[in-house]
Amino acid sequence: MTTAMSLALSISLLGAAGAPPKSPPKKTFESDVLKTAKGDITLTFIGHGTLMLKFNDKVVHIDPVGQYADYAKLPKADLILVTHEHGDHLDARAIEQISTDKTEIVLTAACQAQLKKGTVMKNGDKSTAAGFAIEAVPAYNVKHTRPGGAPFHPKGAGNGYVIACGETRIYVAGDTENIPEMAALKDIHVAFLPMNLPYTMTPEMVAEAAKTFTPKILYPYHYGKTDAKVLADLLKAEKDIEVRIRQMQ
Repeated sequence: MTTAMSLALSISLLGAAGAPPKSPPKKTFESDVLKTAKGDITLTFIGHGTLMLKFNDKVVHIDPVGQYADYAKLPKADLILVTHEHGDHLDARAIEQISTDKTEIVLTAACQAQLKKGTVMKNGDKSTAAGFAIEAVPAYNVKHTRPGGAPFHPKGAGNGYVIACGETRIYVAGDTENIPEMAALKDIHVAFLPMNLPYTMTPEMVAEAAKTFTPKILYPYHYGKTDAKVLADLLKAEKDIEVRIRQMQ
């Protein structure tokens, strides 16, 4: 980080009930504002693995799913990122509701096969969309598998994304475990790491993952009923990592 990045919490009323596949309850969504030299970044925590990001008047929706918000009432997207094709991450109707003829969509091959649109990025690809530099990074299971032995998220199928907002790099991991490739991540200012079993990571796995690339700010997300405070306790001695817990259920 080239300048000290201060964090101020703001609360925004962004949605109400009514969006399929289920009607989300009326709620307020927490939003953290990151003050950077290139402009404010507003991170909005919608639910589960669903996020919204604003930077210099551009809006990025990440894994928009109508179960968690009424997307007819949310800001239109300049960019939509979809990590993988599972129904709690890919919702065609939500994508339609926030899309315009200028919206760019970045996704995996399996997601494109369902949506019939969008730009595919594979693990390791780098590109620019809606003015954002984007890297697609691996997201997969090593340990946790289905009863037949197949991983919940096979290697090469899903993406995590690193999004550059000016000089501030934000890593949204998607559904993954603490995979070796995380050690190659550089200069990550903000990281979202998933923490629920059996699909992603335990708090211990998230802590180990964070130690490999040392994000300035770490948000556990996609954590369901997992006690996020356990992660904070595990990393309390790591002075270079600030754990921030937000409502993501």
